[in-house]
Amino acid sequence: MINIEIDGIKIQTENGATVIEAAHLAGIAIPHFCYHKKLSIAANCRMCLVQVEKAPKPLPACATPVAEGMKVFTHSEQAVKAQKGVMEFLLVNHPLDCPICDQGGECMLQDMSVGYGGGNSRYHEEKRVVLGKDLGPLVSAEEMSRCINCTRCVRFLQEVAGQMELGQAFRGEHAEVMSFVSGTINSELSGNVIDLCPVGALTSKPFRYKARSWELSRRRSVSAHDSLGSGLAVHTKNNRVLRVLPIENEAINECWLSDKDRFAYEGLNSSERLTKPMIKKDGQWQEVPWQVALEFAANGMRHLANGAGAEQIGALATANSTLEELYLLQKMMRGIGSDNVDFRLRQSDFSTDGKQQGAPWLGMSIADVGQADRLLIVGSFLRKDHPVLAARIRRAVRKGAQANIIHSADDDLLMPLANKAIVAPDAIVETLAQIAKAVAAKQTDGIAGSLSSGQRVVVLLGNFAQQHPQAAQIQALAQQIAAATNGKFGFLGEAANSVGGYLAQATPSAKGLNAASMLAAPRKAYLLLNVEAELDCANPQQAIAAMQAADLVIALSAYKHHATEYADVLLPIAPYLETSGTFVSCEGRVQSFKGAVKPQGEARPAWKVLRVLGNLLKVEGFEFDSSEAVRDEAIGGMDIAAKLNNASPATAQSAIPTPQSSGLQRVSDVPIYATDAVVRRSAPLQATADAALPQVWLHSDELKKLGVQAGETVNVSQGQGSVKLLAAADDKLPKGVVRVATGHAATAALGAMFGTISVERA
Repeated sequence: MINIEIDGIKIQTENGATVIEAAHLAGIAIPHFCYHKKLSIAANCRMCLVQVEKAPKPLPACATPVAEGMKVFTHSEQAVKAQKGVMEFLLVNHPLDCPICDQGGECMLQDMSVGYGGGNSRYHEEKRVVLGKDLGPLVSAEEMSRCINCTRCVRFLQEVAGQMELGQAFRGEHAEVMSFVSGTINSELSGNVIDLCPVGALTSKPFRYKARSWELSRRRSVSAHDSLGSGLAVHTKNNRVLRVLPIENEAINECWLSDKDRFAYEGLNSSERLTKPMIKKDGQWQEVPWQVALEFAANGMRHLANGAGAEQIGALATANSTLEELYLLQKMMRGIGSDNVDFRLRQSDFSTDGKQQGAPWLGMSIADVGQADRLLIVGSFLRKDHPVLAARIRRAVRKGAQANIIHSADDDLLMPLANKAIVAPDAIVETLAQIAKAVAAKQTDGIAGSLSSGQRVVVLLGNFAQQHPQAAQIQALAQQIAAATNGKFGFLGEAANSVGGYLAQATPSAKGLNAASMLAAPRKAYLLLNVEAELDCANPQQAIAAMQAADLVIALSAYKHHATEYADVLLPIAPYLETSGTFVSCEGRVQSFKGAVKPQGEARPAWKVLRVLGNLLKVEGFEFDSSEAVRDEAIGGMDIAAKLNNASPATAQSAIPTPQSSGLQRVSDVPIYATDAVVRRSAPLQATADAALPQVWLHSDELKKLGVQAGETVNVSQGQGSVKLLAAADDKLPKGVVRVATGHAATAALGAMFGTISVERA
């Protein structure tokens, strides 16, 4: 430790720290613009100039390392004169358009000009003008004349997001920040540059001109769109969500937020919102009072349970549903005598059901992932499935960690990889088996060598691996590799309650049917919670067929969707920012939240709808008066840590054998902005490059065999359905595979996420 003195206060700080870091530890404020604790030091704004004893001139606090016995003065006459001089230069070319600036009221330049700016300006010449830029549908850069060239946005995109999409061109007063590669910012973390910008140069395009910061009410919430559990600050006005910002938490999302979490709220205001209960009579939809709709649903379920038997009723939910909703759903189903309840809609291998005790989870804290020095990531579209966690891993790699990938697609993760094995889906198990053997034999090359040389090894299974038909074997082998390298093993988790669903017991018991079985052997009735069957299931073709074959389909949904074709009753429920509830993140962190705004129209929180249905069905124990009461019954007194368990049966064998595929194998990803109902209806997100119409990706050699050129339309057939899409070449794909997205309306007619698929010229 080093002893220094700042403004007469004696401070102990670590060797290598800068003056500004030492000052922050002591609670001493030093004005700054370009400095940010998560970014590299640029020292180009000079606002943090301070006086250092024996130094001939003021020094930038952000770039001056501490030294033993150093004496620093942040508010001396010399320091303040230097800071005021910098402020005068910054304001020379600034437009001074605070009354119309969207950043007004939360602008660092505005705040600091009060303390360090002059009452008038000595500058009377014309100010420079920088033309606005079009950076895409999320970030507005219309007023780049306000930019003070702090380069925070440039450094963030390069260092944290991993790709230099912005840079600074020209010199002196002609210097300006601009995009280089594509013209727009396409990073899945791009919205963070809005928070980083200390002036009004980069602002939120969807929020622009909607409200002033002091007009907004603020509510805390939790992300519903991936398994990380990022903290959200939800800003509202007149019962409408106008923007979402991150809540800083070093243990989870640090100070970042993915664009999906930041802009998904726009989906709440979609024209597709279901705001009144509806019943289908004689093929026509009619709006009805709640009591009528609920009694219709309850009577239909009771009639079927008494007639065909309760086992003919199945309940499906998404893992974005709250813990309370999932708990009440399974409690109601079991109360009427059915064990057919499941939230694992995109899973295809259920062979460990009944053998694996507890909930599959991350196996460590989120922070531990960033501390690993060797990583093996199996079957994950990491950047798009877990953007904020990918940034944490990217930083670990920058610091010397080695990342290894086994997957069926070779997406650019924007970081150097030590090794990668890109193989067809049916070769993943064999690849893992070979690595397990190599680790046991202490081989020193390839993935095995990388893992064996590490002190803190982490093995992670992504969404693709968990959805794989041989998920049980993949898990067993991955755990074997982790154990042999004294590493940690875990599941990344697909959605907000991928862990919470298990704790809520929303999975079938031994006599119940899992999600795949319920759709393969259609039930006479289905209860759908937050489910769009054609987009949320592993086999949309099979799901739609099952829904159409059913006598009764009850859909609890926030939106009108394809269910209007197969459902009998639509019950409008409140999406995540309009209801209270609990999410359990991939690391087992239990986070409860309140609704930020009231539900639209006659929509009701789903837990309340399920409570009333339970009462109408005369199921005992449905006298809840708050979501907290439901949560306390579901997990109150539960030892969460004891319930988290990744242990796989020693001889895990998937129910589905290795496919001996003679045709092309399908590789399926769920596009980042197609993961759930709210995200799919956020207009700004749907205008991004990531939300473009899916294409059919093949190796160029496969395209040649088919006699197809990239850019031509092809017929893609699977099972009973086919779709027409554009073909595209990707030579990083293994030969013999076709990459086609799922979860999208354009591909909903196709079959399972894994399996044989055919492509031919249209």
